[in-house]
Formats: sequence, C-alpha cells, structure tokens
Amino acid sequence: MNYNTKIRFDFIKHRNKFFIFSIALTVIGILSLLIFNLNFGVDFKAGTNMDISVGKSTTQAEAKEVIEQAGIKDITPTVGGTGNDRVSARFDEVLPQDKITEIKKLFTDKYGEQVSAEVNVVSPDMAQELGIKTIWAILIASVAIMIYVMIRFEWRFAVAANIAILYDAFVVIALFSIFRLEVDLPFIAAVLTTIGYSINDKIVIFDRIRENLRFGQFKNREQLADMVNASIWQTMARNIYTVLAVLVVALSLFIFGSESIKLFALAKIIGLTSGAYSSICIASPLWLLLKGKQKPKKAVNVSAMP
Repeated sequence: MNYNTKIRFDFIKHRNKFFIFSIALTVIGILSLLIFNLNFGVDFKAGTNMDISVGKSTTQAEAKEVIEQAGIKDITPTVGGTGNDRVSARFDEVLPQDKITEIKKLFTDKYGEQVSAEVNVVSPDMAQELGIKTIWAILIASVAIMIYVMIRFEWRFAVAANIAILYDAFVVIALFSIFRLEVDLPFIAAVLTTIGYSINDKIVIFDRIRENLRFGQFKNREQLADMVNASIWQTMARNIYTVLAVLVVALSLFIFGSESIKLFALAKIIGLTSGAYSSICIASPLWLLLKGKQKPKKAVNVSAMP
C-alpha cells in the first residue's frame, strides 16, 4: 500500500534492537536504585537546607570555613547565583534554631549586614509523607492516562502508551540515581510533566495509525508493520518541532537559570528526549506486537477497530 511517505529508516524492522537497549537501561537503573538508591534532597530526607545570599562574590572554601566555625564539619556547600553571591548548604539533621541563628551571624560578621538567609526544615514525618504522596501522584497520573487512551482509542494503544510513559519516568529517575544527582520537589514536578509531554507525542502517532488502519486492508503482519512505520514518518516533523520547542526552553533554563532550577531543567531535558525516543521506538512497536497477537477475522482483515 502506498502512503506517499518517504521512509528514511525502518523503525519497526529494528524494533528488537530498541527493545534490548531499553531493557538494558532499565536493568541498569534498577540495579543502581537497589545498590545506591536516590540522592534525596532535604525535601525527602529529614534535615535543614540554608540558602544564604551574601551580597558579594565568595568561594566554596570560604563558605565552608564559615560553617565550620559553627562547629559543623563534613558539610560542602555549593556556591552560585549572579557573581557567585549565593551559598546553599544542606544539613542531614534538623538544626535547632540557635544553631541556625549562629550560622547567619557568622555569615553576617564576614560579609556584612546585607546577608539574608532562607531556611527550609523538613521533619522525618514530613519527608516520609512527601515520598508516599509522590508515588501516589505518579501512579494516579499513569492510571488516568491509561483510562483516557483506552476510551479514546483501544486497550492496546493504552497498554503500549502506559508502558512507554512509565519507561520515560523511570529513565529520569534511573539517570539521577546513576549520576547521584539530587532529588527534590522540582524533580518530581519534572517527572510528572514529562509524563504529560510524553503522552502527547504518542497520541499524535497513535491517531495517525488509527486513521491509516481505518482506511486500509491488511492481509498480513508485514503490511501492518509497513503502515506503522509510515505513520511514524508521517508525524515525524510535527513531533520533532514540538519536542525541540520545549527542549530549547529547558536548555535555556539549564544554561542560564539559577542553581535552584538547574536540576529541574536537566530532568526535563532527559524526560523530553526519552519521550521522543519511546514514542517512536517503544510505544508504536509495542502496539504492533499486541495487535499482531490479535486473532484475525475472516480474510485476516486487521483494519477493524474496536
């Protein structure tokens, strides 16, 4: 069947390679989580986080020296902001108010009265509650998307889409575990928005597959595979432009944004890239795999949609 589409690469033919790569990355991610877990930030681990604006350029060594004067060792603060004038320090314990006041005073004595500090304290109970709510948020989002796709299309599309978006979310989590990047509340927001952007790419391709399926007669699996590959290429330009538009924003935030949003932007970049990959290389081939197991009707006509 001629789809008037220039096929530059046969994604369906090479689907097993994509499956093997994705499974391997998933296994590596699982091992990393089991061995190293995630590098939880103060939002998910009891402790105190101090974000101090000193009003002038400073260095990590100078900031560490000030904190050590308060009797706190083994803390390595980060320095950022415009002109390296902000110091962020995370403490793995809930600091008493007098200790927080002492640290502020030490920074004021060194840098002047323009010093200001923002303090974020998370208790053990609050950290546990945030972790549980995060898991529920991801599960509820996934189930809601599956129900929507099942109503809008059919169950095979729903299963393929949900496996792919969960893979996208897991890729972000796995890479943050492997490279020991800090996981905080903005990271969770990035994972949830990744799921939203990822399903958009998949719906575009699935809609074209459904349209081609509706008006075609497919006598064997090879013809069905050709149709899926053609559908991918028919929507390729739209998907690329959509992803690139958001990637430009995420890259700009990562390069020019403050330290507090860099990891959020990085999680978005990883999620968007994975979403574009999974839409083409996982979701569509998975739907074909599920459709191929459907018992054919009469003249092996797979064009009928539920």
